[in-house]
Amino acid sequence: MHVSNGYVLDESPARLGRLEPTPMSERSDREALWARLRRDGYLYLTNHLDPEVVWDFRRYYFAALAAAGVTASDTDPRDGIAGDGPLDRGAYRRILYDEIVPGEEYQALCASPAIKDFFAWLFEDEVHLHRRKIIRHTLPGEAGIGTATQAHYDLVYLREGSDRVLSMWIPLGDTPIDRGGLAYLERSHHRVLAEEAAGKLKRPAASITADLPALAEEYDSRWLLADYAAGDVMIHSAHIIHAGLDNTDQHGRMRLSTDIRYQRVSDPIDWRWQDHWRWDDGL
Repeated sequence: MHVSNGYVLDESPARLGRLEPTPMSERSDREALWARLRRDGYLYLTNHLDPEVVWDFRRYYFAALAAAGVTASDTDPRDGIAGDGPLDRGAYRRILYDEIVPGEEYQALCASPAIKDFFAWLFEDEVHLHRRKIIRHTLPGEAGIGTATQAHYDLVYLREGSDRVLSMWIPLGDTPIDRGGLAYLERSHHRVLAEEAAGKLKRPAASITADLPALAEEYDSRWLLADYAAGDVMIHSAHIIHAGLDNTDQHGRMRLSTDIRYQRVSDPIDWRWQDHWRWDDGL
């Protein structure tokens, strides 16, 4: 059973499927990658990053937050086992937003050659990494609306700049489906692009819905899922609808992931994304 914000996904073949990894034969073919992005709205690049780099950052993150009670005592931070005591929210916010988010370790991960050089190659231009990068963990066992990221497409948050922004979602550690990875509404970007062009979707930044099953019915489409491994990344357009799943891990492991965005330096840049992410910023 797959759940998002308490809603159980329809697992019929018409409503649920698997993400298609980008074949290795296309990984060095720029035109093939752009064709796949235009067709599918995403690139699922397995083993794109060094898994040990990813695991090391996961250990760093949870070790830094251990003092706030985020992780269980006497456990390896790399495992990300959720703490069962009270959370010191003040310490949590200070460590996350004043130390981790603006820190060298996080920047080194997000601007590593495997990421920055790849985008420069793909865009055939110098690239800009938006400074507002989002990193979050989700706890196992939480349920209900607000538990997971609701269905949305990124352009609604990026209207002051180019719509030719590519997002990269990085699972920081193994993220099987039951740990709450991202789900994508199959080829939903085609309808979003058409409705954006017709001026039907120009509204204030907001998620679409928490009800993923109803949205799949509305679009007559499938939610696509994957068992992500450390080193995998998802690259997606600003128009494809995606959402998070609830973390139902039975062993107490937290999901950790980050969302970053790259674009050409020659395209307009949304000024609102040029400050570090803060706890009161919303999505």
